[in-house]
Amino acid sequence: MLIRNKEFDFKNDAYIMGILNVTPDSFSDGGKWNSVDKAVKHVEDMINEGASIIDIGAESTRPGYTPQTSEQELERLIPIIRKIRENFDIPISIDTYKAKTFRELIKEGADILNDVWGMKADSEMAKSAKELNTPVILMHNKDNNKYNNLMDELKKETLESVEIAKKAGIKEDLIILDPGIGFVLDYEKDLTVVNRIKEFADLGYPVLLGTSRKRFIGRALGIENPMDRDFGTAITTAIGVMNGCSIFRVHNVKENYEAMRMALAIKREGK
Repeated sequence: MLIRNKEFDFKNDAYIMGILNVTPDSFSDGGKWNSVDKAVKHVEDMINEGASIIDIGAESTRPGYTPQTSEQELERLIPIIRKIRENFDIPISIDTYKAKTFRELIKEGADILNDVWGMKADSEMAKSAKELNTPVILMHNKDNNKYNNLMDELKKETLESVEIAKKAGIKEDLIILDPGIGFVLDYEKDLTVVNRIKEFADLGYPVLLGTSRKRFIGRALGIENPMDRDFGTAITTAIGVMNGCSIFRVHNVKENYEAMRMALAIKREGK
């Protein structure tokens, strides 16, 4: 997949997506990167540590988050994206489910849509992504935690988002899937999905795994502070590599980049 003049080999390689939250209330690093200068310095650090994509969001998705309007998102994001584009050529992913936000930020130099509602929240999103011809990350999400067969329903509901994209004319080779770890799923379900992530990867699309510092890691390890969950996150990154995931959305780039490269070396048996 070609993204901003860089070819991504999602079938044979893996990549780190560094998280840049410009929200005051993100569960892990809220408020740390709100200023343009701090945000750009953090992007530089993440690139130097191995990030291939930067994912930027202006609305927290933690439990009890405060929804933002498109205008609020754009006010936070436009100055930062402009400054990043002045300094770096790295692909930028926009973490939003609002078509207006997405359209405006693509004009400012962003490259990828990362929609945590899989194009189900805004009826204009699929049309906008088709018109702008951008890669799309479609995450599994819904408003309840009821499943009779977790993996079968997770795949079925995610493929509903794929159908929305395809009906709008989005090319299949621009679609990336995300199982939605840490969103509607609870502790046991998060562990199940990570353990059985190969079934999700077998759908045939590149898979993004977003486990970074999430609650299920904290509960499994008895770690309350999200900032202390990077080692647990790196373990899930290695598991993801071994089971076919291609993109790892993380806060701590260096640690996860090393875990990813080590897992790839083992998977390839040094070849």
